[in-house]
Amino acid sequence: MEFSVWPNHERSFDDTVKIVSACESYGWHAAYYADHFMPNGPDATPLSGPVNEAMMTLGGLAAVTSRIRLGTLVASATYRHPAVAAKMFATLDQMSRGRAIVGLGAGWQINEHASYGIELGSIPERINRFEEYVQIVRSMLHESTTTFLGDYYRVNDAPCEPRSEVAAPILLGVKGERRTMALAARLADIWNAWTSPDEHRRLNGVLNEHCERLAREPGEVRRTTQAMVFLSRDEEWLKPFREANTTGSMVVGTPHEVLETMAAYAAAGCDEFIIPGWSLGETPRALDTLALFDSEVAQGLR
Repeated sequence: MEFSVWPNHERSFDDTVKIVSACESYGWHAAYYADHFMPNGPDATPLSGPVNEAMMTLGGLAAVTSRIRLGTLVASATYRHPAVAAKMFATLDQMSRGRAIVGLGAGWQINEHASYGIELGSIPERINRFEEYVQIVRSMLHESTTTFLGDYYRVNDAPCEPRSEVAAPILLGVKGERRTMALAARLADIWNAWTSPDEHRRLNGVLNEHCERLAREPGEVRRTTQAMVFLSRDEEWLKPFREANTTGSMVVGTPHEVLETMAAYAAAGCDEFIIPGWSLGETPRALDTLALFDSEVAQGLR
């Protein structure tokens, strides 16, 4: 199993570079960035706070790194026309010399849609639109031109040059067992969802069933997941997180305990575990935690 990092977008770009560079030095697989414009809230009320834009940030990271892969987790289908998104990802792939990961999702955050005047739509509308969106992006990254006439999008002989000889992989962040996971089985190179080890095992089975119905080899789809990680040797610091982890949805513990949890993810079929930055604390502590994770956890699974 490989490991990746997901720096939270509230950090400054300089601090994001420090975190991504550290993980690149450890030989980790990828760095991801969320696609949002403001902090989330319980309703449509706009909230102020530092949130860096995803594609610009990834372009900057491409210039200061050399090996680690760079992707969105995930880019909302509501924010950019699919042809524009395909061009942006193709450019990122050129800038990074073939390291882009095209992470896509249907969109969900209510307040930024309301505040920025971007249509979100009902859940069925989002899924219908997303299905068209993924088809266009995938075609534009693979084919010389793309023509698509759908209910939401229309493109005519759309080129996407320059693009890499090997198309950037498409990651779909989806969890709907009937429709969106079927879409992942059909069009994704990578599947992603927040899961515990047990849920990851079960959903892997769902994805495998969809692949088999489509006559696609299940092993062609990389399996990735994430959970908030609270790692420390300090039991007093860990105590409130242990108490809050009533559903087992977080990864909490000493290096030995976290290693056991990562081994459970690997046994459940996880190819890549992604560590979100939101649980890592301020940047100095985040860097210490990532160093501890690499030396005491990741190294134990290599």
